[in-house]
Amino acid sequence: MEKIVIVGNGISAINAIKAIREIDKKSSIELFGEEKFYPYNRIRLSKGLLSSLEEDKILLQKKNWYDENNIELYIDKKVKSILPNDNKIELEDGTKIEYSKLLLAQGASNLVPPIKGIDKKSVFTLRGLKDAWNIRDATKSSSKVLIIGGGIQGLEIAWILSKQGKDVTIAEISSNLMPRELDKKAAKILEEAMKEADIEVLLDTEVKEIIGENQVKGFLTKKGKKQDCDMVIYSTGINPNLNVLTDTGIESNRGVLVNDKMETNIANIYASGDVVEFNNRIYGLWNMAIEQGKTAGYNIVGKEETYQHLVPVITLRAFGISLFSMGIIDEDKASNIIIEEKHEDKSYTKILLKDKQVIGAIVIGDIRKSPTLKKAIEEKIKLKNVNFNSVSIEEIIQIIRRNR
Repeated sequence: MEKIVIVGNGISAINAIKAIREIDKKSSIELFGEEKFYPYNRIRLSKGLLSSLEEDKILLQKKNWYDENNIELYIDKKVKSILPNDNKIELEDGTKIEYSKLLLAQGASNLVPPIKGIDKKSVFTLRGLKDAWNIRDATKSSSKVLIIGGGIQGLEIAWILSKQGKDVTIAEISSNLMPRELDKKAAKILEEAMKEADIEVLLDTEVKEIIGENQVKGFLTKKGKKQDCDMVIYSTGINPNLNVLTDTGIESNRGVLVNDKMETNIANIYASGDVVEFNNRIYGLWNMAIEQGKTAGYNIVGKEETYQHLVPVITLRAFGISLFSMGIIDEDKASNIIIEEKHEDKSYTKILLKDKQVIGAIVIGDIRKSPTLKKAIEEKIKLKNVNFNSVSIEEIIQIIRRNR
């Protein structure tokens, strides 16, 4: 009987287990998580930052699910190293656990920006449940918060804290917010909506230093701007957790390198989720972690499955607007671009096409059309007999729906 060991207990690991148990009800599965909690939904953390965030309310599966599926769950157990030659993992306490198949799904950590004073008291990042609790507790005695990073997590945190009456400033090193997901026009609409919500937005801004002895008193930018704050939260990207790979021979670059079966270069060792580098990129996205876990799980138990790369998709509901972005937003990679904008209701839609297929889309405002655009991008629907120089957004949506 196989003994399957999984390092990491996030969404990718759970979906690997579901795939394994579809095929194989009997093999042993041992799941190791570093935190003191049962596997929980991380994307709930920023959205519910100042709610109760009780562990039992954000679990990925009910606690009895593990017993029902014959899973040995080990929480608060840190894996120190992998011993491929012995087919074992080693825990921090020295215990060695044997495996016949191994899945690395230990995720990533938030990247710590190289800023003087980043280790001061009242500087936080949001990756785990304890981080969320620490931020929640600290906000009770803070009033002016600096958020470093204008990506999706930073924006969600800014929105929640501003609704709680905090004076929020967001600093983004790029020239626009969400630079990977939005063009300049869409980013400008988002920026204006944030300003209307009384959030200060500092673009082209690199924070050089966090000021204060032990407690945060303010910050200094590279251009010399000095400003008060009493709390800092940074969200500037992720680094896959690769410490366990030392001296293993498992190939990695920024993340663990895998093929389209989620196999590493070493037999019987797989990887999935945020720890993985695929197509030369670290994605760190929920839907990809789910699909990669599922692919790894099937292949672990011998069901041939190839990972079908998912197109990145982002949604945001905050600052009084709804936003959707998916696929390629680089205009240089499109042969046709259709844009509609209504200033009065802050709506903006941009569809990028190539070879009569939708390859990317940005929607701000009424995002009810976004599922149709998502389907078109994912299924590579061909839009035939269309004059893209005169067609409207609504006509494109109707044509896609007829072609589904």
